[in-house]
Amino acid sequence: MRLLPGMVMLMLALVIAGSARATTDVMPFKDEAQEQQFRQLTEQLRCPKCQNNSIADSNAMIATDMRRRVYDLMQEGKSRQEIIDYMVARYGNFVTY
Repeated sequence: MRLLPGMVMLMLALVIAGSARATTDVMPFKDEAQEQQFRQLTEQLRCPKCQNNSIADSNAMIATDMRRRVYDLMQEGKSRQEIIDYMVARYGNFVTY
């Protein structure tokens, strides 16, 4: 019976660790310059769900979707301004600081 609280704590820790790892984005970049551009863009765009977090800092599902879309648009060869314009058209001016 004494093991039960310890087992519950262990299970809880594993669940929390698993969910934290699931929010990590893994995106391959052509080079370091492209990765730097991605970081800059995601730090400049605001999460619509979080009041003052960038999509780079937010773990909200919408921020995850937005990071993925930024990545996809970059892979399509869109410019920085085209990506920002896309996000503003989709989410409104709130996404820009």
